Order: sequence, then structure tokens, then C-alpha cells
Amino acid sequence: MSEHLDKVREYLLELGVTIVTEDEAEELVVIEDEDAGIKQMVIDCEPPLVILEQLIGEVPPEPRDLFTRLLQMNNTLVHGAFVLDETGRRVLYRDTLQLANLDANELHGSIQSLSLALAEYGAELLTYWQGTDRS
Repeated sequence: MSEHLDKVREYLLELGVTIVTEDEAEELVVIEDEDAGIKQMVIDCEPPLVILEQLIGEVPPEPRDLFTRLLQMNNTLVHGAFVLDETGRRVLYRDTLQLANLDANELHGSIQSLSLALAEYGAELLTYWQGTDRS
């Protein structure tokens, strides 16, 4: 068992989020807290970091000003950022934290940052995917 994964799991249980799946070999968990907008968030222990990622959606066929708006939204996030994956085809929320001094408050802040962003910008973000298959 990984001490890093054990620490993260302990914090997640304290926070009351649902652990959907775990992969001890890969040192990752997938969590949900649907009331907070958290769905299939991957938390991956990659020493010296813990990486949090949640898919927002596939880049729509006609993204209009989506990329500009994501950068503007990033300016207001407390933790993390909206990013594109390596292929440039998926919009993700992503944050990285240091494992060495990780605590429950910091992990909660990172998760809550996405929740707050979705509360503030969720309706606007959905307009970019209206009429498309969000995958």
C-alpha cells in the first residue's frame, strides 16, 4: 500500500466525498460529490505531486471564444485551472499540489475551487456545448 494514497484516501473520507474507484498500483482514486459538481474527478499520486483532474467536456466543433473565456475564468480560480489535455481535444479542470505537505484543508480547497467555479460559470460553460454531444 502506498502511504501517499493512504493519506489522500484518509483526507477524502474526512471530507465526505464518495470514492468511486481506487487503483492502488497506479496510486489513484476517482471521486464524486455530485452536489458540489464533482463527477469522476481523478486524484493521482505522482510523487512529489498529487494531481487532480476532472473532465469538463470535449472541445466543441465550434468553440467560438471558449479558450478566451477559460483563460478569463482561470483568473478568478483560487486553486487549479481550466486546461486542454495533451491532444487539445478535451477541456479539463486540473490542479497540482505537493504531497510532502498536503493536508485535508489544501485538498478540500482544490476540490472546492472547481465546485465554486462550476457554480459561478457552469451555465455559461454549458452554452459552448449546447447542441453538441458532450461525450
